[in-house]
Amino acid sequence: MKLMGICNATPDSFSDGGQYDPVEHALRLWSDGADVIDVGGESTRPGAEPVEEEEELRRVLPVVRAAAAAGAVVSIDTRRARVAAAALAAGARMVNDVSAAADPDMLRVVALAGASLVLMHMRGTPASMGGHTQYDDVVADVWSHLAGRAERAAQAGCSDVWVDPGIGFAKTALQSVAVLRSLAGRKNGRVVIGASRKSFLGTLAHAPTPGDRLEGSLAVAIHCAAAGVGMLRVHDIVATRKTLSTWGALQ
Repeated sequence: MKLMGICNATPDSFSDGGQYDPVEHALRLWSDGADVIDVGGESTRPGAEPVEEEEELRRVLPVVRAAAAAGAVVSIDTRRARVAAAALAAGARMVNDVSAAADPDMLRVVALAGASLVLMHMRGTPASMGGHTQYDDVVADVWSHLAGRAERAAQAGCSDVWVDPGIGFAKTALQSVAVLRSLAGRKNGRVVIGASRKSFLGTLAHAPTPGDRLEGSLAVAIHCAAAGVGMLRVHDIVATRKTLSTWGALQ
């Protein structure tokens, strides 16, 4: 399973916003053994307000350039096609879009660049998604939505498409658990899971702060490895790699 290291070039991300220099952190993630560095300039924590496009570009482009120059495989975490295009020109090779290509130009940009694409399930926006947790069947709704989005991307010429069920995005803690349980028995080779340090882990393990949720994050990593998930998006590369190596040896 590939590990995608989280590099937030933001002052307000839920776990580590403003706690490090983004360029230094990106390079550290790469040296720690991340397979992909995911660089984001707009927080998607619950309740987060959008940032201006120019500010997002100012935040992410120096990080993308530095990480790509060091040989890292870089992903740009953005909902905006213009930001994606600029990051791809600066050396990124993947676009991680939490809106599943809501921007009408996103698929064209990705296809023209020959880049990889991650499409995530979310309802509403980060600012409003807490009010969109009513589903007839959360598992069926999530995977059906992603299948449709992936098909649309393939028809637009995107050749390497991944899907992310959006753990914690417009989902309660129990709904997030239901989606994770649904991984069992699925073909998950092109699935990305991002559960690292998220609030549902705090609900499950009585861990109120993101820094208290490493053990829960590692439990999810093992669950995903057992289900054959292709990529895990995490904050803690070294701890996750050691955990998965130990689990793998025991198999």
